Amino acid sequence: MIDQLLLPFQFGFMQNAFWIAAVVAVPTALLSCFLVLKGWALMGDAVSHAVLPGIVLAYIFGFPLILGAFAAGLFTAVSTGYLAENSRVKQDTVMGVVFSGMFGLGIVLYTSITSDAHLDHILFGNMLGVGSEDLWTAGIIGAGVSALLLLKWKDLMLHAFDPAQARVSGLPVGLLHYGLLTILSLTIVATMSATGLILAVGLLIAPGAIAFLVTRSFGKMLAVSVVVCLFSMLGGVYASFFLDSAPAPTVVLILTALFLIAFVRKIRLQRQVTTAI
Repeated sequence: MIDQLLLPFQFGFMQNAFWIAAVVAVPTALLSCFLVLKGWALMGDAVSHAVLPGIVLAYIFGFPLILGAFAAGLFTAVSTGYLAENSRVKQDTVMGVVFSGMFGLGIVLYTSITSDAHLDHILFGNMLGVGSEDLWTAGIIGAGVSALLLLKWKDLMLHAFDPAQARVSGLPVGLLHYGLLTILSLTIVATMSATGLILAVGLLIAPGAIAFLVTRSFGKMLAVSVVVCLFSMLGGVYASFFLDSAPAPTVVLILTALFLIAFVRKIRLQRQVTTAI
């Protein structure tokens, strides 16, 4: 019985999958709290889709794929923010136009070249095929992103709650705004080999949303989101071995289930309070 339960840990590809899951869980969980607090759920979706043309162009010119992904993601994030601030069009509308246009451009570029790269791995991840280079890349980016978020979490929290108050307090609002967009692009690059571009948005939103439902302070929200994301990532990889399913979608399904549980719990608590009153 014990041997059967420990079977996934005996394979090298599963060990790497567990490692990449643990590595990307912390930065994505921390970042998700700020995205949820700031209402940037669509921004994460937009950037994760929009890096595709950067990846294809990097492949064409022989550059590292992560460099193209980061450049495209940063361009999308910055241009979306600029257009939203300097036009009458609302930010969600701008994001919808920009990310769909960038994603369409990526598909056109990909289908116009002869490539050995597998689009499904780019879109949905290849957690069972990650190597040491992927682990190092995700680890370095993840550690840097996590350190920045933890060091500046109070400034970023104030900026998310009340940008006007943050500006009055003397905080560099512009730097915080575009810095968070840069961190978002870096995080998506780190998760690319694990969950791919499409499913990355699940890691960037669900942990923070779950923590938001079950906590009342931002400090606890950060801690709970990390625990939730680690549990979902490691549990999803482990369960996928026995279910014979892809790890990334399994992780997203676990996160979705946890969100529904947290939501039902919140509704019940609210009803109990209403009844008591």
